[in-house]
Amino acid sequence: MANDGKAPQLDFNAFVLSLGSSALIHLGIAPDPMTQKKQPPELSLAQQSIDLLALLQEKTRGNLSGDESKLLETLLFDLRMQFVEVAREKPAGK
Repeated sequence: MANDGKAPQLDFNAFVLSLGSSALIHLGIAPDPMTQKKQPPELSLAQQSIDLLALLQEKTRGNLSGDESKLLETLLFDLRMQFVEVAREKPAGK
């Protein structure tokens, strides 16, 4: 379908993926959309994005479709594993 000038429809999945993208940027895995460059990891900001997703999961439990629930569960698992990996690699005190 051609783009008719309207913004894409926002839904739960888009919201969750947006928070997940923020976490990846703060982990230094994905490039910053403004600069198109990867930034050094900011673990506290990454943790905040992950915590927001966990809070969202807790508060929406039982109210999501199967696909929405699976997306959130999978995204949280992946982000947590990536957080642990980045935290291991990041020198202490930096």
